[in-house]
Amino acid sequence: MRTLPSELGPHAERIAGQPRLYVDANVPAGLVAFMRTRLRWDVLFVIEHDELRRARDGEHFRLARQWRRTLLTLDRDYLDDRRFPPAESGGVLVLTAPVEGAYVALLKRIDSELFRRASPARAAAACASEDGPGPTDHCDHPPLEGRKLHVQVDWPGDTITS
Repeated sequence: MRTLPSELGPHAERIAGQPRLYVDANVPAGLVAFMRTRLRWDVLFVIEHDELRRARDGEHFRLARQWRRTLLTLDRDYLDDRRFPPAESGGVLVLTAPVEGAYVALLKRIDSELFRRASPARAAAACASEDGPGPTDHCDHPPLEGRKLHVQVDWPGDTITS
């Protein structure tokens, strides 16, 4: 069944050209502002939406995938693969740091090492190999789709679990 998110998601990603995140309620507003203004990410922050702010974790997990967004959270509950199977996600980023400044440093690293590291040509080649042949194929899914990444201050780089 076609839905508005399933129909518009690929177009929004192509137009925006920026990482698209679904940020849950436990992320401080200051970090959301940093993601939007300094990193220029497309961030849906659940606190800003009355119908989402009190949703359960499972609903956030489902909506992030449906809306083709990577779920970003500080909630370690999302690391439970039985409750939140990576293969059923639009990608999950769980951040862990001792202070807000360390979170900012982690977000900068995620931006440069994960979201912006691949050249456009490499990204297009990766999408073509996943979605089928053809140079005009468009990759219409989040970069971490089906995977989780737990990013901590000692994160060694692009180490992704599936």
